[in-house]
Amino acid sequence: MGLALATVALVFAAYAVGWCRLARRAASAVAPWRPLAAAVGLGTFALALASPLAEVAHERFAAHMLQHVLMMMLAVPLVLGSDPFAALLWALPRHGRAAVGRLLTRAAPLRRLATVIVAPGVAWVLSAAVVWLWHIPALYDLALESEPWHVAEHVAFVAGAVVFWWPIITPAPRLRRPPADGARLAYLVLAALVNGGLGVLFASATRPFYTAYAGAPDAVDDQALGGVVMWAVGSGVEMAAILVVVWRILARTGPGALTAPRAVRENELV
Repeated sequence: MGLALATVALVFAAYAVGWCRLARRAASAVAPWRPLAAAVGLGTFALALASPLAEVAHERFAAHMLQHVLMMMLAVPLVLGSDPFAALLWALPRHGRAAVGRLLTRAAPLRRLATVIVAPGVAWVLSAAVVWLWHIPALYDLALESEPWHVAEHVAFVAGAVVFWWPIITPAPRLRRPPADGARLAYLVLAALVNGGLGVLFASATRPFYTAYAGAPDAVDDQALGGVVMWAVGSGVEMAAILVVVWRILARTGPGALTAPRAVRENELV
């Protein structure tokens, strides 16, 4: 818990330094609401990883699911929405910025790999695979039995969430052309179905899946509650994102959108 809290505090301090440097160079370089999004997002990470919830998660499946939902569905999109990479880059000394900048040139292997990973189809498959694979009983129980594997699980979930939300939020650096809102809508709907399906599986099961929780007298009820958390809270965030995308589509098409839809040009920019 102490290490997690120290890491969150260090990241926020670096973000604040970088944001201040950017703000001094140009008042409009970073929108004022972005530091607030970073603070709330990192605070959510702290709540998930460095509060009593982290201890209860070892004993209660529902608490563990809440921990994962807080990280993946709230903390990650909030932090990505704060455009963290520009601020963190400017927190580095000049030579450090130059070195990182060389890694992000269009010809750099790292950037080319990242460009492939955050393509909507690839991002969707990778993020769904991370969630489902880590809920396989053998892997899940291993994460609860071994602290290094538990850390690996959390790192995988956060990385998977970053990949998942990237095509929706499109933070800097702009690795790809932003997908059209219609593509975003389909992406989110499919993700909600897949993630909600896993939650329904837990909520409707008649036996506990995981050895770590099987000894509790209310193991099945606890597992069902965890499924509800995953389904209701996780899919609720995705539904909110879906509504935002629908609002963007209607706002762009104008007041007559529902009665007189206009033709959409191929590859129209968002």
